[in-house]
Amino acid sequence: CRPCCGAHGHLRGGQGLFKSGSGYVVQKKNPLGPRFLLVLPVGAVRGDWREMGSSLVPHGGTIIGSARCQAFRTREGRLKAACNLLQRGITNLCVIGGDGSLTGANLFRKEWSGLLEELARNGQIDKEAVQKYAYLNVVGMVGSIDNDFCGTDMTIGTDSALHRIIEVIDAIMTTAQSHQRTFVLEVMGRHCGYLALVSALACGADWVFLPESPPEEGWEEQMCVKLSENRARKKRLNIIIVAEGAIDTQNKPITSEKIKELVVTQLGYDTRVTILGHVQRGGTPSAFDRILASRMGVEAVIALLEATPDTPACVVSLNGNHAVRLPLMECVQMTQDVQKAMDERRFQDAVRLRGRSFAGNLNTYKRLAIKLPDDQIPKTNCNVAVINVGAPAAGMNAAVRSAVRVGIADGHRMLAIYDGFDGFAKGQIKEISWTDVGGWTGQGGSILGTKRVLPGKYLEEIATQMRAHSINALLIIGGFEAYLGLLELSAAREKHEEFCVPMVMVPATVSNNVPGSDFSIGADTALNTITDTCDRIKQSASGTKRRVFIIETMGGYCGYLANMGGLAAGADAAYIFEEPFDIRDLQSNVEHLTEKMKTTIQRGLVLRNESCSENYTTDFIYQLYSEEGKGVFDCRKNVLGHMQQGGAPSPFDRNFGTKISARAMEWITAKLKEARGRGKKFTTDDSVCVLGISKRNVIFQPVAELKQQTDFEHRIPKEQWWLKLRPLMKILAKYKASYDVSDSGQLEHVQPWSV
Repeated sequence: CRPCCGAHGHLRGGQGLFKSGSGYVVQKKNPLGPRFLLVLPVGAVRGDWREMGSSLVPHGGTIIGSARCQAFRTREGRLKAACNLLQRGITNLCVIGGDGSLTGANLFRKEWSGLLEELARNGQIDKEAVQKYAYLNVVGMVGSIDNDFCGTDMTIGTDSALHRIIEVIDAIMTTAQSHQRTFVLEVMGRHCGYLALVSALACGADWVFLPESPPEEGWEEQMCVKLSENRARKKRLNIIIVAEGAIDTQNKPITSEKIKELVVTQLGYDTRVTILGHVQRGGTPSAFDRILASRMGVEAVIALLEATPDTPACVVSLNGNHAVRLPLMECVQMTQDVQKAMDERRFQDAVRLRGRSFAGNLNTYKRLAIKLPDDQIPKTNCNVAVINVGAPAAGMNAAVRSAVRVGIADGHRMLAIYDGFDGFAKGQIKEISWTDVGGWTGQGGSILGTKRVLPGKYLEEIATQMRAHSINALLIIGGFEAYLGLLELSAAREKHEEFCVPMVMVPATVSNNVPGSDFSIGADTALNTITDTCDRIKQSASGTKRRVFIIETMGGYCGYLANMGGLAAGADAAYIFEEPFDIRDLQSNVEHLTEKMKTTIQRGLVLRNESCSENYTTDFIYQLYSEEGKGVFDCRKNVLGHMQQGGAPSPFDRNFGTKISARAMEWITAKLKEARGRGKKFTTDDSVCVLGISKRNVIFQPVAELKQQTDFEHRIPKEQWWLKLRPLMKILAKYKASYDVSDSGQLEHVQPWSV
């Protein structure tokens, strides 16, 4: 099918585990010793093959090529493909593509026995081959920037495409502000509006056109009114995003040129059209895509090894934070049902079939983009305060914007607390309006200001400020300090009744070390910074053979950034606190890298978490590698430092911050409704929570319960999901290690809300 950024991660995942003769295995071995080869575009028909090569992770597109093969649509083409596969003894096929490619692969599997019999009748194979290769196992992976395949939260390449789109939008917004212009941006997606919707959510676009949810009749006037209102509020730019398949309620196309003509004619605004085109497909894959593709590649190979003749063809999908296997044709059928619903103008069904995530994104966008008139918003007479605590993290501002606008839409009076708990105690509290947070989604750092100060020594002053400003609920956005601060406020309820209000924390820290959540706002941006830097550092030595780079990452005692950065950048080793190591491990790593340098690779990469060891410092590891590698390779070191906290937020962090903060405000609103008219004081544990993602769910966990899951000395959770990926990184670095398949996804059935 079409190329997508991150496709090489699929190949890398399979290559590291099962390259012929490598010895890299999973715990469950296949006694047949399968061979895995790269099949070139239409290679099954033409007989084009290539053995697995070197690391492909930093490269966009697909090194083996991609094509739509018309010959494979015919039985003659599939017959030739079967003959070519048998010549190589291949009966395990992993197909990376869209619904068309996966449907064709499933048909190929169903016809397999008949194709073999026909080849035997033609004398191209003998009867023994028919029996030996009687079954074809097929596993699919979805590689598409459109994210239009039902059954998976994200397809490979989508996140990288969003990176390209947001980079362009950020650049255009600067121009638009300078010249007071309106920009109409057309993004890809064919008949799926995911890219348009998520990019609109990430940049705070004024209007978005989607094929699944066409604008209501009279949209032309409504849009012009919205744009003119923004100009009246001194907003210097307007952004309109259009999906390439956008339609109206009569299934007629809505083009970017038509929108431009409307704005120019009705409003007289200086308007420009930008069609992003195939730039969205190119570029370096994002860290998310690299890791996702590697995990999916591993899961696909495991699924093939576990397959039996009775196992139906499956597709490897992402559900929350887990890899799952779904029946291929169920997913294909649901994907086709979406298009059928749009053709029949059943647009509500189309949105529902796209999945819970798509519908949630759409509802969140509508709530944040369109402000209802004040007389249509029922006032709650409740004051809700928002505060940032801890170190700055990209995406904090998007979270604040979302909280403020959802809170105002729910009828609350929103208060902003500046400079963390220190500012809270000093009374640095101001009301914040809908327009005050305009344009915040793309801003890095913390506009409200944030400090690591805990509230313990300011409890009396903070209680006084809460009473003075009649604060009825508190939203804390921050890292481990925010978690500790929430614990201290909860413990102070007996002494200060002002703290007997709903309080919820949204994790936001590059370290990703907050108990109760698998992900924190800001961690993805930091991970992309590390990955991009590692790519550039390795590229800097493109003319130098046999050089090893020692890179120190942030994270405190949490090794998330070092481990996941190593997986995304193709590191040879990553030293973290959670996995103790000694001088013997270091020596073994040096020897392993030395052997690799003599044969296959020319550059090495070693990551070290800043607090992984008190004695094995970055300087020590650098000196050790330099000394032991003499005559084979030389070394360089780099401490990334606070650059990991800076920069514009990634699309993931913008949207994660926006959605999870909106969810937090919905929880606060529900809690306040419980107490309305009764003067209820909140004293139970379930009124002080951390909101996070755990496995496949977004859940509120009482902070009191999370205390048992916390290593307070080292400021990390006692259990961390990403440690299960440690063996995968070692295998991909060509160590002989085993990968635990006990948590691999078993075959499930797709649901409309799975996406």
